[in-house]
Amino acid sequence: MLGDLIGEEQGETTGIRVLSTDGGHPVLEASFAATGTLLGVGIKDMGTYESAVGADGTLYGEGQGVIMAQGGATVTWHGSGVGHFDEAGTVHWRGALFFETAAAAFGRLNGTAAVFEFETEESGKATAKLWEWK
Repeated sequence: MLGDLIGEEQGETTGIRVLSTDGGHPVLEASFAATGTLLGVGIKDMGTYESAVGADGTLYGEGQGVIMAQGGATVTWHGSGVGHFDEAGTVHWRGALFFETAAAAFGRLNGTAAVFEFETEESGKATAKLWEWK
């Protein structure tokens, strides 16, 4: 069951690189940096993901990152998702994240799946929302 909204952030793409164009299916690597909240605590989130563009334009991506929270706690994440472009050039991602942390303030995230909505505008601006998946 979809649970509570546990995080929100705003940021931007910090780099893009082409990894492959084999078979006419480009694979890109993108990195981003964002700020926001997770479980009500201020955070900075940095991540990198690879996305492959399918023949129909659908994107499949996998990524990883680190969240640094106020007070010094860190949380790592791994995730995957699917995306698509709209007519304005925005990429709409939907997927799931999995966390790992030794920080007591974020301990409930260990062993928890979270679902996300991640939007990246053509300009590189990005927003995300994250819900606990119970």
